[in-house]
Amino acid sequence: MWLFSRKGASGFSGSSTAEEVTQGIDGTGLTAIVTGASSGIGTETTRVLALRGVHVVMGVRNMAAGQEVKEAIVKEIPTAKVDVMELDLSSMASVRKFASEFNSSGLPLNILINNAGTAGPYMLSKDNIEMQFATNHLGHFLLTSLLLDTMKKTTQESGKEGRIVIVSSEGHRFTYRGGIRFDNINDKSGYSSPFAYGQSKLANVLHANELARLFKEDGVDITANSLHPGAIVTNIFRHSSFLSGLVNMVGKYVLKNVQQGAATTCYVALHPQVKGVSGQYFSDCNIAKPGAQAKDPELAKKLWEFSMSLISE
Repeated sequence: MWLFSRKGASGFSGSSTAEEVTQGIDGTGLTAIVTGASSGIGTETTRVLALRGVHVVMGVRNMAAGQEVKEAIVKEIPTAKVDVMELDLSSMASVRKFASEFNSSGLPLNILINNAGTAGPYMLSKDNIEMQFATNHLGHFLLTSLLLDTMKKTTQESGKEGRIVIVSSEGHRFTYRGGIRFDNINDKSGYSSPFAYGQSKLANVLHANELARLFKEDGVDITANSLHPGAIVTNIFRHSSFLSGLVNMVGKYVLKNVQQGAATTCYVALHPQVKGVSGQYFSDCNIAKPGAQAKDPELAKKLWEFSMSLISE
């Protein structure tokens, strides 16, 4: 773990945990949505935000698993405010249902953490869109769009900055030529699982950057940032028994644990150092440099228009 121990300008490093980077921060009165909250860093993000007083709404595909996580958190932290709502990011109908139910709940929304992710072989979503792009980017793009009015209203009424945190990956550097396969997003020919994952993670960074640009242009007090959580032992490789076995075998020596993996998310979501910071890419709780394509404003605009066309009813 010595690889991760060098501290950056924030005073934190890759070995910092989510509890450490939020020490002393009071999130009472804040409400957050965390997608993919029933496992891995989503669970730890939920637990630590709840520990700091944030009311957390878990967006989960598996309600039974979500309820188990909630019960475990409340058992550990009796004062925790945690709700569980069904959300399948690969289904636009599920995203619309979740957003509609949340928006009509009357709850404020200060923090949106787009954390859920998938990786795997070629599949199409219920909406006939390549599964990794559908889940990792498009579902979150739609969710964010549908929740924006609630976030804007919350910032106006509370006077507190809203924060959108999008969990990307260093995998965003390894994608198809041109970055995004706009003309053949769903084609099985030429499909590569690692490149499809990289494409979806590049889309995450571009989405955050374009949101940040639009918020600044419109004078909206909401920030949008993306991040790399670190190479982590999670179940994202569950589709490959070889990769899963390899990760479990060597992971404890070279990978972050879940407490460290959730640190950058919690840092960007809650830390006062990040106030007013928008359109940045974070790694190890510090601002980092994304790949060249991730910084292309024209590619970000093109992706925005492409995504809008896919979600239009």
